[in-house]
Amino acid sequence: MRAIRVLIVDDSIVFRELLVQNLNKDPAIEVVATAKDPFEARDAILKYKPDVMTLDIELPRMSGIEFLRKLMPQYPIPVVVISALSDKVFDAMNAGAVDFVAKPSISNRGQLVDFIRNELLVKIKIASTAKISNIKRKVMMQEPKPLNAQKNNLVVAIGASTGGTEAIFDVVKGFGPDIPGVVIVQHMPPGFTAMYAKRLDNECRVRVKEAQTGDYVRQGHVLVAPGGDQHMRVVKVNGGYQVECRKGPRVNGHCPSVDVLFDSVAKSVGKDAVGIILTGMGGDGAKGLLAMRKAGARTIGQDESTCIVYGMPKVAYDLGAVEYQMKLSDIAEKTYSILNKM
Repeated sequence: MRAIRVLIVDDSIVFRELLVQNLNKDPAIEVVATAKDPFEARDAILKYKPDVMTLDIELPRMSGIEFLRKLMPQYPIPVVVISALSDKVFDAMNAGAVDFVAKPSISNRGQLVDFIRNELLVKIKIASTAKISNIKRKVMMQEPKPLNAQKNNLVVAIGASTGGTEAIFDVVKGFGPDIPGVVIVQHMPPGFTAMYAKRLDNECRVRVKEAQTGDYVRQGHVLVAPGGDQHMRVVKVNGGYQVECRKGPRVNGHCPSVDVLFDSVAKSVGKDAVGIILTGMGGDGAKGLLAMRKAGARTIGQDESTCIVYGMPKVAYDLGAVEYQMKLSDIAEKTYSILNKM
């Protein structure tokens, strides 16, 4: 099997060399070129035709985001952004990047090597499987009909991974203030989830925040699980629902885990829930969605034709966890249709 050909774009020669040294130690990876700015990167893409590009956002002569916007229409290529803690990373995702990782300090070599081998390598391998044709598509959505009654006792739970930041946005922007409480797990590094929630809050019709233990799951509000070392669960309290965010070991390689969230919704909410599983590599959330369906909840999976990575929804579908398999653009409307019958 041919190695994944990688182009590294970063203005730090030290960081570039460290990436080359450590990525090339994996037989599945071949770093074919490096570039210090977008102009060198463009030439390298034409010459070496890499399978995946890693891209810093802050670059000389042209920002990584501007480069992405100019690059993707002409040379669609899976891109993994390496970013300092900044909400600019979501502009990069909107511009067509497949995924992103938090950039570590180069002063701590041990931490840096661990980051390359345990995070960046995984992201590159996943990106190499991404369906580029589904990146940066214009999603045409119908305005869902308002709910026919108050649905305060219901919960909508959403899980996603690779490609999920944009997919979740496409779904949530279809929700109005009448939507029952929504809880979300999106695999994301710590620090970025608060920025992501703020961005959704600014651009959608619902209120969105990074979840904290004790937050109520309530109508018109969306809670995003914090990235890092905590799992988010839904618990029943005095006839309503709250979330708990507690430290715990990784589940399916992730913390927070979609399975942990979905399992808690199956247990605490049962038939009064809708579960939605979106684009992502692996199988996190599949068993939890099956538990939700067995508990009487209604379930939706994103279809292959609109997924960046048809992994999590496929595993869920194959398990029999998915009741309705839908294009991304139809999921918000279908959610309202289901809720109106509950």
